[in-house]
Amino acid sequence: MPSLWYEMLVKPSWTPSGETIGLIWTILYPIIIFCFVWVCLKAFKGQIPMVIFWVFLVNAIANIIFTPIQFGLQNLPLAAVDILVVLGTIITGMILVFPYSKLVFALQIPYLVWVSIATFLQLSITWMNR
Repeated sequence: MPSLWYEMLVKPSWTPSGETIGLIWTILYPIIIFCFVWVCLKAFKGQIPMVIFWVFLVNAIANIIFTPIQFGLQNLPLAAVDILVVLGTIITGMILVFPYSKLVFALQIPYLVWVSIATFLQLSITWMNR
């Protein structure tokens, strides 16, 4: 939930509203969870390499800790690093999972698109408030 601190930051004119950001995550989280559960089940059954699980796990952790870093610690540079980890693990996870599930790969595309936008936004806000 955005704080007064966040509202006071200088942001690009194209910054989506909080409601829009919330709606996007409401759509994405069930997809992310489905993909993560699929990877967990397949990895622990030995049907896909465990490295895919580890990449998806790092992604989930980095995704979850973004909000506490951004709004709790109010640390823009650390939040920027965190979202770069989220973006990097999405890309890596997509590359690794592609040979095993075209569905999971395809379901990651909207997540990749949104996090690419969010990464550019975060880097812009971090730069504008240095």
